[in-house]
Amino acid sequence: MDRDWYKIIIDIIGLTIGVFLLAIGLVFFLEPNAIAPGGVTGFAIVLKQITGIPVYITNLAINIPLFIIAVMTLGKNFGWKTLYSTGILSFFLKIIPLQIVTPDYLLASIFGGLVSGIGLGLVFRFGGTTGGSDLIGAILNKSFPSISIATFMMGIDALVVIFAGIVAKNIDTSLYSIISLFVTAKVIDLILEGIGYSKGFLIITEKTEEISQKIMEDLDRGVTLLKGTGMYTKEEKDILLCVVSRSQFMKTKNIVNDIDKDAFIMVTEISEVLGEGFEEINK
Repeated sequence: MDRDWYKIIIDIIGLTIGVFLLAIGLVFFLEPNAIAPGGVTGFAIVLKQITGIPVYITNLAINIPLFIIAVMTLGKNFGWKTLYSTGILSFFLKIIPLQIVTPDYLLASIFGGLVSGIGLGLVFRFGGTTGGSDLIGAILNKSFPSISIATFMMGIDALVVIFAGIVAKNIDTSLYSIISLFVTAKVIDLILEGIGYSKGFLIITEKTEEISQKIMEDLDRGVTLLKGTGMYTKEEKDILLCVVSRSQFMKTKNIVNDIDKDAFIMVTEISEVLGEGFEEINK
């Protein structure tokens, strides 16, 4: 099978699973408790409380015109993945029967945000979106470039959350919606960045050869030699740059300490590393 077709099939599977999980989070936890986690789906949940219009209809009615306006306004195609994800979300919202897993608002907001966040994280990871506030943000940013897309998205989500509280005539609804929105955002970050954060080492030492050789042999990690100058002494310094997995963190410290107890070490948290020995760049 051609590699491009293989990748398209994998993307479709990933997008479908992600959208399905998003729909589960909405139908089983959020919608039954009238919790609106921002965006178009959140607005659709609130609108249903007023008019009785099903969420899937509102989702399509808003997102399809938004997609068309975005293409016309920005002069580029947002891609088939966004259109597919938007359509399949409405399909799942239509066929999955509405049922309440828990009547507890706190549990519903947390687990609804968790499941929805996993779903959205997968959708984003496979290059799609479900339309909504990100499309609105992109359109508005075209007219008001001084305001970022993220700012517009946050503003839209905030309005939806406030709207939910007004409709329910209960501030608790808005507060639970904020909890759900927060959990969703954090889980999306977790899916996109991963939990296996790497550690970056900057090592200033007189024994660069021994330390780098030991790291390369024992840990199978690459080491880069940088040149620096101490501003106080004006002396040239050799600096080793190395990125290791979290599990190799203590081993790296021990290697440096065993060879040069006077070495100066700086350790940084790295959320993503692409390239040989880590994640492939094209993923």
